[in-house]
Amino acid sequence: MSDSSEYVPPKVWTWNKENGGRFANINRPIAGPTHDKVLPVGQHPLQLYSLGTPNGVKVTIMLEELLAQGQRGAEYDAWMIRIGDGDQFGSGFVEINPNSKIPALVDRSGAEPIRVFESGAILLYLAEKFGAFLPVELRARTECLSWLFWQMGSAPFLGGGFGHFYAYAPIKIEYAIDRFAMEAKRQLDVLDKRLADSEYIGGSDYSIADMAIWPWYGVLALGEIYGDAGQFLAVQEYGNVQRWAATVAARPAVKRGRMVNRAMGDPASQLHERHDASDFETKTQDKLTARMQD
Repeated sequence: MSDSSEYVPPKVWTWNKENGGRFANINRPIAGPTHDKVLPVGQHPLQLYSLGTPNGVKVTIMLEELLAQGQRGAEYDAWMIRIGDGDQFGSGFVEINPNSKIPALVDRSGAEPIRVFESGAILLYLAEKFGAFLPVELRARTECLSWLFWQMGSAPFLGGGFGHFYAYAPIKIEYAIDRFAMEAKRQLDVLDKRLADSEYIGGSDYSIADMAIWPWYGVLALGEIYGDAGQFLAVQEYGNVQRWAATVAARPAVKRGRMVNRAMGDPASQLHERHDASDFETKTQDKLTARMQD
């Protein structure tokens, strides 16, 4: 890896896998499948293929919130896509998401299956399908959707920018960390000012805007992402974000949604696959491991 101060870009870029860092085994500059793999299909109309990353958590929170409302049609099977192993490049997954990113959803409730990819698109699809967590009145709906798309455009600066260079890059580059830390703090300030005037992101009611933004910025405010990044970014300075982050975190559906497809942390908080509401009580990793040891 060349020192950043000595690097001179070539006239035409070529891929050097050796510079890929911890993600070198799964990143590549072309699209399409690398292997044949048929995706599993469970008993419910909604089939989710995901991982418990911030983008994946958005959708499992939404599904659990819909079920908490009594929306029986929102029952779902959640299958884990292990992106570190390259599952996202299997032929079945690429068929439902040509961009090879989690999450991806297939709705099999109609005559023909409907694929939905991109987390924001999935949230919007489910909100419209079930008539929930998205205002109907034009002004309120537009405000909610503006914040939803704000998140979709802003999170790459937090995750792909700040998070990558602060926590994952093989070398620490001061310029890159400073650049993206500045932008992360600016975004936190945008949210803090919004939440000074509004209980939730989209307005007075909890919505898909909160579900989209919380797994990134709410979790950051709680100091639960990218190691000590919360301290580094002084997240306690953003009092309104702190209030909102704690409020959303306390919701039972959010707690359940955070467990689904989770592969890190406390085994008691990991539900690798979710096929029934009872799985939260009987099939978390701590319980499965205990059974195997008996």
